Amino acid sequence: MMKAAVLNKKNEDLEIKEVPMPEIDEDDVLVKVKYAGVNPLDNMIVREEVKLITPYKYPLVMGNEFSGIVEKTGSSVTDFTEGDRVYARMPLNKIGAFAEYVAINKYAIAKIPDYLKFDEAACVPLTALTAIQAFELMNPSKGEKIFISGGTGSLGAMAIPIAKDLGLHIITSGSEKNRQRVMDLGVSEFIDYKTQDYSEILSDVDYVLDTLGESELEKEFKILKPGGILVSLKGLPNEEFAKRMGLSTVKKLLFKFAGRKFDKLASKKNQKYYFLFVESNGKQLEQVSRIFEEKNINPSIDTVFEFHDVNKSMDKVDKGGSKGKTLIKIGD
Repeated sequence: MMKAAVLNKKNEDLEIKEVPMPEIDEDDVLVKVKYAGVNPLDNMIVREEVKLITPYKYPLVMGNEFSGIVEKTGSSVTDFTEGDRVYARMPLNKIGAFAEYVAINKYAIAKIPDYLKFDEAACVPLTALTAIQAFELMNPSKGEKIFISGGTGSLGAMAIPIAKDLGLHIITSGSEKNRQRVMDLGVSEFIDYKTQDYSEILSDVDYVLDTLGESELEKEFKILKPGGILVSLKGLPNEEFAKRMGLSTVKKLLFKFAGRKFDKLASKKNQKYYFLFVESNGKQLEQVSRIFEEKNINPSIDTVFEFHDVNKSMDKVDKGGSKGKTLIKIGD
């Protein structure tokens, strides 16, 4: 048996209780979790806001990303051995990082760069994979311009170095107190959202990575050049998303209806609108590890909570305004 933070019912606090140890298949790795990252996605799952994309059944062990040590490997696993330091974004259909142990497919994990400590490593997988997968949809070329809305948060901390590695001209917005921190990461232009309106300053941007959602999308399309691409993490899924994710015909119809407003906005100037719901991917995480090791990037940590304070960590993330990743310390 092991301890895990379990969601028993929609909109309830998580309960830490004893659950069976996960069993591994031949392609799986058993990992002793050190730290787990807490994300807005966790609260969205509690409220069933992603139910149409990934329906979960109760009781549900929560948590979407972690760092830890390999305890055991399946018979077909050759790239990982006992004692390896690893991190991952849990697969969509099998989350559960808020637990002392996780069983996870070998294709979902990657080794932690040597210079990163376990707490730093737990900040990386979900947001870094989000950035990598967003850039994969954009397929940008060196020298092109990207605007990352609200880039001073935990997503920006991952997306900016990756965009820099791709040779992009990076523009972001945020509060003035965070200007120097993101400039040091590789931002070319910074817009103070309290005193400046980016939609009045920018135009003909090649790409927009939206972290703010529906209230800002119209302005973001305005600054995007004809034929440009907007990838949203907070907007609404559309038909293209349903097709890309291989969802059912019913969900394709539902999301076609849900995302029609943004598809219509995009069509005015032959732009493209993508909604992104990040998936696990060990190979992409290896790419992240390479970039981080080369650039010696240190992730930002806001607060570390003890395991028994898991609900306090969820509340903190839900209120917003973090200066880095909120973590739960799970293992010694």
